[in-house]
Amino acid sequence: MIMDDNFDMTSLVGEARFLFYHGTAQDHFGCSVFWIRRLAAIGGEEAAIQHWQIKRDGAERGIVEIAGERS
Repeated sequence: MIMDDNFDMTSLVGEARFLFYHGTAQDHFGCSVFWIRRLAAIGGEEAAIQHWQIKRDGAERGIVEIAGERS
């Protein structure tokens, strides 16, 4: 997930908070969740997505985009 630079995961409660701890997300939801802040997306968001889409063995992994309304 690419989060806004000012995102504060300590403000989350309940299961939503589990998503931001890789091991916990794997155990609780059965999925691998990786996240960074927008500032850390070196080369831009699209470059970050392209990088994370390639597995170590060269195969592609699925990327899911969830876009909400921006305020």
